Amino acid sequence: MPDGRPPLALIAGPTASGKSDLAVRLSLELQAAGRRAVIVNADSAQVYADLCVLSARPAEEDMQGIEHRLFGAWDGAVACSAADWARAARREIEEVHSLDAVPILVGGTGLYVRTLLEGIAPIPGIEPAVRDAVRRLPVVDAYAALLQEDPDRAAQLAPADTSRIARALEVVRSTGRTLAQWHEEKAGGIADSVHVAPLILLPDREALYRRCDARFEAMLENGAIAEVEALLDRNLDPALPVMHAIGVPEIAGYLRGEWTLGEACERGARATRNYAKRQYTWLRHQPPAHWQRAKPENFESDCLIDIMFRN
Repeated sequence: MPDGRPPLALIAGPTASGKSDLAVRLSLELQAAGRRAVIVNADSAQVYADLCVLSARPAEEDMQGIEHRLFGAWDGAVACSAADWARAARREIEEVHSLDAVPILVGGTGLYVRTLLEGIAPIPGIEPAVRDAVRRLPVVDAYAALLQEDPDRAAQLAPADTSRIARALEVVRSTGRTLAQWHEEKAGGIADSVHVAPLILLPDREALYRRCDARFEAMLENGAIAEVEALLDRNLDPALPVMHAIGVPEIAGYLRGEWTLGEACERGARATRNYAKRQYTWLRHQPPAHWQRAKPENFESDCLIDIMFRN
């Protein structure tokens, strides 16, 4: 381990994979072995104070006395980017290490984890005039322009991927360099300064999707509608990430009378399944090949400390 510090444990998995429960279990095992552990959130929805029910943020009883950090740490009125979270996570990890404790990252937001470990490209702010001009373009025209100005990036994107096409085009027009060129200069990552002990959870897909459906129904029964009502009462900018969190648009449509509660439930469950599918695909292919990948059901009797730290 670098500098003799405890490892940085990482438990990552798609929505409804049981990763939070495993993180608590690992913490309790470490505690029983005489080592303190602190769980650090790496989920882009659970960072928002406004999203307790809809993000399935751990309740006090779920934490079982284990300290949790960066859960509900951002007000929904403030967007939390991957860079924002990574800066905060670095501080938390450094502090936990200073206590000779084990930080346990838990979540399913791949961009957050990648930014923390690999760093971020030092792309300067986009000129407002360039951003406005790009964002006004129909996606067909923006994609055609990107094919000319950054063909490599265009080849990686679907022609209807509005946000990513606009981002790539505004970067090359504002800076004169492509995203790929900027990404060659990533800085601020901690991968070389910590020993990562990872566990990637990949449940059976059909069982995962059934849990996604049941999870959203349970959210509706346990306060999700009131949570969205409170969020809408704040009259926040509709472009903020918190307003696009899974469940918010679906329940908001029900509250506005655009569809029934049953339709809201169906839409929310479908969005949850689709998100879990994207997470599953990312976790299968993007993390390093040597990172452990396993089914959560394999950990009924095995010792997590042995699995994560001694293999």
